[in-house]
Amino acid sequence: PSTSVPRLQNDSWGKQYSHALFKAMSHMLCIGYGQQAPEGMTDVWLTMLSMIVGATCYAMFIGHATALIQSLDSSRRQYQEKYKQVEQYMSFHKLPGDTRQRIHEYYEHRYQGKMFDEENILGELSEPLKEEIINFNCRNLVANMPLFANADPNFVTAMLTKLRFEVFQPGDFIIREGTVGKKMYFIQHGVVSILTKGNKETKLSDGSYFGEICLLTRGRRTASVRADTYCRLYSLSVDNFNEVLEEYPMMRRAFETVAMDRLDRIGEE
Repeated sequence: PSTSVPRLQNDSWGKQYSHALFKAMSHMLCIGYGQQAPEGMTDVWLTMLSMIVGATCYAMFIGHATALIQSLDSSRRQYQEKYKQVEQYMSFHKLPGDTRQRIHEYYEHRYQGKMFDEENILGELSEPLKEEIINFNCRNLVANMPLFANADPNFVTAMLTKLRFEVFQPGDFIIREGTVGKKMYFIQHGVVSILTKGNKETKLSDGSYFGEICLLTRGRRTASVRADTYCRLYSLSVDNFNEVLEEYPMMRRAFETVAMDRLDRIGEE
């Protein structure tokens, strides 16, 4: 009622409405009854109604704001949630500190703070779009690798669509001599050492590949390969290797030429 604030009776409508808005917001946003307690029953019920509406609006605002903030970087939130599970797993199994640190560093280098369900995303796309994305993601690998640079574009696309991204840490043995080989590797970035029985090391870096000998001969690994730095590699399984090379026999000969040269060098040591 106007008698509750006599000084506003003769003020301009702007001041009167400003005060009314302030009082309404104090009811709705502060979840209280404002500057003055309600006097009559009508005031009591209207004030309670305004507080209920205010509480509802406030809850909706907080909910929408939270959802908006989470949606701004959902991939980072997914990574953080995943890594919390990893931390709880390490704690549950009481893993030693150095192992925990290596796992932490692996996640940092492998996912770089963001996690995507890439397989599902690519699976929902059409084949042309999927191939375009894979070719774009592997452009540096293709540019640095003479094998791909001079090859049939259809062979390159067929090969890239079957590659699987992997990360290895310094000191990891990617391949161990004498084991049955099921994959070969293409180096996107990093340095590896090929270790033979004569303890001679051969370095391979960006644009090189290794592990193809075992896939071609169907035998056991003829040398060990160790990561010297953090290595970002793409692996190709033996089944996919043979599937692609059945369609492109000329490329099989290219792999065989390199494999024979490497076998000769290993035999000389």
